[in-house]
Amino acid sequence: MEKMEILRAAILPIALVALAGVIVGRCFELEIKTLSRLNLYVLFPALVLTGLQDSSLDVSSAVGLVAGVGLTSVLLYGVAIATARICHWTANEQKSLVATTLFSNTGNMGLPFVLFALGEAGLERAIVYMVAAALMVAMVGPVTLRGEGLAQGLRFSLRLPIVWATVAGVGLQLLVLQLPVALERSLVMMGEAAIPLALVTLGIQLARTRFALGRAELVAAGLRLGVSPLVAFGVGCLLRLSGLELQVLVVQAAMPVAVSSVIWVAELGGDVERVARAIVLSTVLSFGSLPVVLWLVQRAVG
Repeated sequence: MEKMEILRAAILPIALVALAGVIVGRCFELEIKTLSRLNLYVLFPALVLTGLQDSSLDVSSAVGLVAGVGLTSVLLYGVAIATARICHWTANEQKSLVATTLFSNTGNMGLPFVLFALGEAGLERAIVYMVAAALMVAMVGPVTLRGEGLAQGLRFSLRLPIVWATVAGVGLQLLVLQLPVALERSLVMMGEAAIPLALVTLGIQLARTRFALGRAELVAAGLRLGVSPLVAFGVGCLLRLSGLELQVLVVQAAMPVAVSSVIWVAELGGDVERVARAIVLSTVLSFGSLPVVLWLVQRAVG
């Protein structure tokens, strides 16, 4: 797929829906936290459950993606810590860089981009990546940002509906079971609403965050959009991933800073303003970087 075709097929629909969110965010006082929680606790779990239940993805591919997410995250954590120390940043600034480097927008932006660029088969793999990344953030976030133990992170994870939606979806697939028709249809409807609402929420967030171009924001965007996909590609090659698995691993790793990073940093520690500016800058730049990353990885895969 050529870069202009990628831009038209994947980036333009995302940009237009997000633009609607920007307009709405300028015109009305909508509560971002409410919209985010609606997606986190209702719509994304429905999307995950139905996506995993009907997934044709084999176990080895799923395991490879999960391993790729874990290893990439460990390496990026080391890169973020080393970069913060080289820049002589404070503890709070270091926490902020860790958050912007590890917490990527694999849901709000990653799922629609992969769906439009790589189709339904790519979306199946992107959901696995998103779930693995969400669990990693929930377990590691309290440890890296607040200094709490892994047990606290695990307890936090077990309160997330997306965890139980994952267990239910995998269980239904393994046992070859089907949900009652009415329940399945309602879950499918909620899952279909997840991506549009996520993009609208992203647009609202962009409308309310001040754009800034300082050294800290450039470093954060560079690690997230440039270094992260390079690390993911190396990890994918190390794990001998290929085809769609490698493409999804790299593309999801190239997503901008997650909007939810602000919530995590506000709750667990870090510089909220710096993280918010990194979200805006990385999101704006990603509209140009993502087609390039996808084009390069597709050429590498052959």
